[in-house]
Amino acid sequence: MHSLRADYAGFPEYAGQYRLESVLGSGGMGVVHLAASSSGLKLAVKVVHAQHAVDPEFRARFRQEVAAARRVSGAFTAPVVDADPDAERPWMATLFIDAPTLSERVRERVLDPPELARLAAGLAEALRDIHRAGVVHRDLKPSNVLMAPDGVRVIDFGISRPADSDLRTETGKLIGTPPFMAPEQFQRPREVGTAADVFALGAVLVHAATGRGPFDSDSHYLVAYQVVHSEPDLTGLPARLVPIVARCLAKDPADRPTADALIAEIRTVTSPTGEDTQAFVPHPRRPVAEEEITHRRDRPAVDPAAPGDPTDAPRGRSGRRKAVTSGALALLLAAVAAGGYLWWDARTPGRGAPRVSGASSAADLSVPPWSVPLGGHTVSCSAGASGLICSGRGLAAARLDAGDGSTTWAVRTNAPDQPGATTMTPLHAGGTVLAAAPGGELLQALDPGTGAERWHQKLPAGARVVAAGPHVLLVAPNGSVTAFDAASGAQRWTRHGEPGSGWWGAQGPKGEPVFYVSTADPAGKSTQVSEVDAASGEVRWQVRAGGRLQPFGTARGALCLLDNDPTTHAGAVVRIDLSTRSVHRVQLSAPLYDAQATVEPDGTVYAFGTQGAVVAVDTNKELWRLETGAASASAPAFLDGRVYLTVSDGRLLAVDAAKGRLLGQTRARMASGQGTVSAAVPAPVFSGGRVYASAPDGTVFAVDARNPAGW
Repeated sequence: MHSLRADYAGFPEYAGQYRLESVLGSGGMGVVHLAASSSGLKLAVKVVHAQHAVDPEFRARFRQEVAAARRVSGAFTAPVVDADPDAERPWMATLFIDAPTLSERVRERVLDPPELARLAAGLAEALRDIHRAGVVHRDLKPSNVLMAPDGVRVIDFGISRPADSDLRTETGKLIGTPPFMAPEQFQRPREVGTAADVFALGAVLVHAATGRGPFDSDSHYLVAYQVVHSEPDLTGLPARLVPIVARCLAKDPADRPTADALIAEIRTVTSPTGEDTQAFVPHPRRPVAEEEITHRRDRPAVDPAAPGDPTDAPRGRSGRRKAVTSGALALLLAAVAAGGYLWWDARTPGRGAPRVSGASSAADLSVPPWSVPLGGHTVSCSAGASGLICSGRGLAAARLDAGDGSTTWAVRTNAPDQPGATTMTPLHAGGTVLAAAPGGELLQALDPGTGAERWHQKLPAGARVVAAGPHVLLVAPNGSVTAFDAASGAQRWTRHGEPGSGWWGAQGPKGEPVFYVSTADPAGKSTQVSEVDAASGEVRWQVRAGGRLQPFGTARGALCLLDNDPTTHAGAVVRIDLSTRSVHRVQLSAPLYDAQATVEPDGTVYAFGTQGAVVAVDTNKELWRLETGAASASAPAFLDGRVYLTVSDGRLLAVDAAKGRLLGQTRARMASGQGTVSAAVPAPVFSGGRVYASAPDGTVFAVDARNPAGW
């Protein structure tokens, strides 16, 4: 074994309790070391570079990636053993798999038909487990597949390059390796879901069988063009696998099989031939010596002109693929120049997702869009009888004209600037507007017509404000609750609750204002849910239900709650019947991390988790799941058959509520300064045929709610 300091200067000798030994590999994000636990278990420990360790946004993203890797730890991945994303040098330790990568294996020789069948079955099973965990890999390629003696392992869940740690990735940077990327990753990177992994699986199988890709070229520009426009070259594949791989490489994600369907298809076509899909034993993998990695060049995150990854270099390129005509290249460049598919330019600041020429323009909309700046930070808005009211840093509240965004009145504050502080969404209650600027110590009740203060109340640090009809609650971090009359500010009642209790204001079974409160037991095994009369504070009823429950809405005579485990993964939607008090639970197909949810009037629940998935759940089952690729977004909002979300880069997404298909999205609106990323993303709101959203660049914007395709 080499000493660490001889292997790679500048890295610590230890990651947590693990002594770092030889270097297994290096990349733009960090270095992977071989290490051992106190019991002798061999580990692969990734330690990030110093320049990324000092970036708070990188740390946040790395923390999310560690959580994703933990969730997919299983039979087809390298299990996570330990991690510390908050260390001076963040690190993650996984079980060391002593096996070569598929890239290394193909460099020796391509796979024969039985080996290829086993690889296909193993990758399909791996994707099934990964997708069930609610994760999209987005960079499945030969160098991320280990050929272990007992079957394949898929590694590197989006944390192998520094661009992934940059929140600007959400503004359009492409994620993936061009020869194994799906068309939507070039055209519509925000729509990338599980189908993109299936496309990559098809490309990996072609590479494993032939040593080249299905869309082969020396230029990544031409690879991108062929992925989007050309038919794949499947020459050299076993005949029985050709139809399966062709379906995996379909241009439309909807035409590709799911991982479950793929498993069944592979079993059907391989069994009659006697091709055993059990694991085979490859050559062992050895740690690379210092001289083997010293001169290795890592591919930049998005550089179409860069040479391919040496471990992924295609072999045996066909002359047909080399002979891409200059006319095709000219067509590609003309499309870019004309503003067609903006593949590589999608990361340009201020631009949104790539858009095909000829899409509806703003001038075609029946409701004109608008955008107004309210400061260099995210604001939060609400719409109601009082109009469109927005709050933000240094701004207690401002009333905007819903038609053109002009300011009717504004109440500024001298509250201290607290970058990253959460903005309270203004509340409409009792004929007043209730607002508080981030960092402020006052809750103010304002006249909706003039902005004049009617009353104010000291706001304890960390307190939450909840309204129901003309009643407003201040919920302190210690659990104590004080109720006020929203119109006059008169105190009505107080309660001494438990810290961590969740309160929700709503209409009761007869339309009266009520509050619902959930209090989990210390072990998190069950939750007491109570209905509280908003006017008197009297507890009407209590129910104890299993799980750690958090209320988020009412519909069809039921209170809806999310069941969160101690790591804030929501695994089920729970409904409590407000008449019978019966409890009904619908399990999610995969947990949602740090979930937010809403419920539409017919009872369908829509929830978003910070790993990017949006799900729809009715009273009996999960209806659909859409992978958005967004690391952070608002709670969903529902209107007229569509689900809307605001993403942390300022995009507004519209999703078909019935089918779970993305209908449209606005451009990204990111600011460049520090402190512009909010801890919470405000949900969009609606009024007069428009949907309103706010963005990190400090703008509030409005678009036609009825025409997402024209955004």
